[in-house]
Amino acid sequence: MYFFTPEHIRSLLKSVLPGAFAHKKMIPPGRELAVPVDDINSVRYSSVLLLLFPFDEQIYTCLIKRNEAMKNHPGQVSLPGGRIEDGESPELTALREAQEEVGISPDDVCILGRLSELYVQISQYTIFPFVGWMDQKPEFILNRAEAEKLILFPIQKFHKLREVKYTLMETSIGILKVPYFPCEGEIVWGATAMILTEFLELLGEPKLSSPA
Repeated sequence: MYFFTPEHIRSLLKSVLPGAFAHKKMIPPGRELAVPVDDINSVRYSSVLLLLFPFDEQIYTCLIKRNEAMKNHPGQVSLPGGRIEDGESPELTALREAQEEVGISPDDVCILGRLSELYVQISQYTIFPFVGWMDQKPEFILNRAEAEKLILFPIQKFHKLREVKYTLMETSIGILKVPYFPCEGEIVWGATAMILTEFLELLGEPKLSSPA
């Protein structure tokens, strides 16, 4: 049986967020969380949706594996989301992009709150992660032009993890040893893993920790 309610999550999101404390546990080597002074004028902004829903007596969120043809982070696993358009609020962006990428109607999503913003140094994006809730598993419609695979990420399973896993990844700057979550044969790392880790930390014990 799932162990938290949307009301409980909403109250947690109004509390002090773990932010950088959680992000640092999954940050790739050589990356910085703070925006460098020289990059301030180059920062772009995006939003993602961490959508929670019950399914088979568990709570899940949905991830996508990005199409290899995408300009930013091709082939990587991410939360549904994208760039904030002119005149658009971050929350609206998260809902719009989720509809475009996985077919979720904004009218069916209850936004519970927002996690800490996250700067991604490699792409110079600041991400605003919103947490949403649906009372049942959505009828997903995957946009194959943007995503090649839908991944259901079981929150409770990863909430029980107590140690970070590492793997070698080919990146735009070479091979790196990165912290990650394994899910459905895919490697969930980088900004997505950092956002998920903050949410898992927010839920309380058990805490994810790096090996000594």
